[in-house]
Amino acid sequence: MSFPELLDRIGGMGRFQVMHVAFLAIPLLMLASHNLLQNFTAGIPEHHCQVHVMTNYTHRVNLTASLHAEDLLRVSIPMDKSQKLEKCRRFVTPQWQLLNPNATSTNTIELDTEPCVDGWTYDKSLFTYTIITEWDLVCESRTLQQMAQSLYMAGVLVGSAVFGGLADRFGRRALLIWCYLQMGVTGICAAFSPNFTIYCIFRFLTGMAISGISVNSVSLCIEWIPTNVRAIVGTINGYSYTTGQFILAGVAYAIPNWRWLQLTVSLPFFVFFLYSWLFVESARWLVISGKPERAVKGLRKVARINGKMEEGEKLSTEVLKSNMQKELSIAKSSHTITDLVRTTTMRKISCGVSCIWFSTSFSYYGLAMDLQNFNVNIYLTQLIFGAVDFPAKFISVLTIIFIGRRFSQAFSLVLAGLCILANIFVSQELQTLRMVFAVIGKGSLAASFNCAYIFSGELFPTVIRQTGLGLGSTMARVGSIMAPLVLLTGEFFPSLPLIIYGSAPILSGIATGLLPETHNVPLPETIDEVERQSKHTIKDELQMNVLLHST
Repeated sequence: MSFPELLDRIGGMGRFQVMHVAFLAIPLLMLASHNLLQNFTAGIPEHHCQVHVMTNYTHRVNLTASLHAEDLLRVSIPMDKSQKLEKCRRFVTPQWQLLNPNATSTNTIELDTEPCVDGWTYDKSLFTYTIITEWDLVCESRTLQQMAQSLYMAGVLVGSAVFGGLADRFGRRALLIWCYLQMGVTGICAAFSPNFTIYCIFRFLTGMAISGISVNSVSLCIEWIPTNVRAIVGTINGYSYTTGQFILAGVAYAIPNWRWLQLTVSLPFFVFFLYSWLFVESARWLVISGKPERAVKGLRKVARINGKMEEGEKLSTEVLKSNMQKELSIAKSSHTITDLVRTTTMRKISCGVSCIWFSTSFSYYGLAMDLQNFNVNIYLTQLIFGAVDFPAKFISVLTIIFIGRRFSQAFSLVLAGLCILANIFVSQELQTLRMVFAVIGKGSLAASFNCAYIFSGELFPTVIRQTGLGLGSTMARVGSIMAPLVLLTGEFFPSLPLIIYGSAPILSGIATGLLPETHNVPLPETIDEVERQSKHTIKDELQMNVLLHST
């Protein structure tokens, strides 16, 4: 009897599993609130240099005080090429001649200007108070906004490596409890940061905690549920993240002050921290770690909650060990990260999976973190971007089941890339059409994420599956770190970010076609099995080609 069969005996997907999945899924609602938080806490309002008063001339001081706001701006701030107020320059002295109705602004470029030495004036109609307005992250300092998001994503990358390794040593439950606490503490500290440097440090630590929560929630969830419901539970977890995007839009609209918004999305993690003490540690991990007594105690507790107390009483350390011989033998086998590139097939799989995860995350966050670029209400845009994930993920599940993993993965990537590239040729005035392409592209990337979790897990053999998934996760983090930085290339050529964001998934979609199909194929246990399956696949494809040519 295998361990999954043992789970079925003590209730399968019983009351314990339902509560377990629910309490692990609730914190996932708040993950989107932090991953996409800077769309609102670092929103860039319209701005221009502060208007200065010429104190050397008393009569002009009086004149300045009596001017209408529009006239004062006209004599103080030059116009840019699109006839809008310059954001980063002002006239050295007020140009009173521009008040003449017959005066034109065509020659204002020749007038002497200076940087905003007295600071900026911000339009607070959309964003009341953000880190941009508090620390003046505009003009020469505008790149710091993207750097802050990249540092947060760097924290996610570091957290994936640190907490993933620690979870194998100290357990999923202990690390999850710690990450909930770290999330709450660092999130609140970020809300009270006195300067931008401290803010970035706490955002980095928040990113680490987010990664620990994501990795250990999935592990603790999967290791307590039957195999036949894993796809459904995985979809529930995915939709929890999607629902979190709706929550973020509503909370951000209600709380326009960035400090209060940061505080609001961080406080719930203290609640999660308190109830996480009730979680039951993974019995699989306990047995593999040489703690079968604790595993038996946990399994009996699960059996009692599921109403299978008699089955629970039959359990013992000997019964448990005999039912987990396969897991124990795999745990004892020695495998390292070099096994990912040891054979030709493994090299091909590792490269393909790396491309899939990198490009999906890279383009996803490239779109999701640039909502202001669509010139549509940012709160509405966030709602639409969140809503598209529901049908996208549902359609991807259908194609994964009925068509295949490889086709679903490749199609979603190529479609996303084409939609992103299409916006290069759409005028800025056609806001609705630009939004349609962006929404389809974002939905396709959400579908790609959904497929990548399943496809990657089926490509790697059991002995190095976690290592392979770790590689994919790492590449996804690298993509999310680079995504905000690519937006800076728009300073040199406005369409360059879209070209980069669109090309990456198309190239990865093409590379996906080189990977083996895993639909209705048994999960490989060893690297040798992967090689044998690859040879059979090549042989079958050659035979199919011969048949096609003969007909």
